[in-house]
Amino acid sequence: MIIVTGTIRARPDTFEEVRRLGLEHSRRSRAEPGCISHDLHVDCEDPLKLVFVERWADASALRAHFDLAASLDFVRAVRGLAASRTEMQVYEAGPAAV
Repeated sequence: MIIVTGTIRARPDTFEEVRRLGLEHSRRSRAEPGCISHDLHVDCEDPLKLVFVERWADASALRAHFDLAASLDFVRAVRGLAASRTEMQVYEAGPAAV
């Protein structure tokens, strides 16, 4: 499984638009093959910071997601609305013995 986390810090005047675009992107992404979950959250300590948490079946599903025109359009749109550089981390995860 692949886990992706990403953050976007909006400006006060762009927060609602970034939130709207992020929710639209998450909903669209959930319908893609290999998407296990794709969620958007508001940071409790920084109300202008939006956090994505995604789970993908494998790297090929994530690559296909990144290659979609809608995903590229989303990235371009929020870059212009963000207060600072967006961040993304990608992790490979497997079952853990607990």
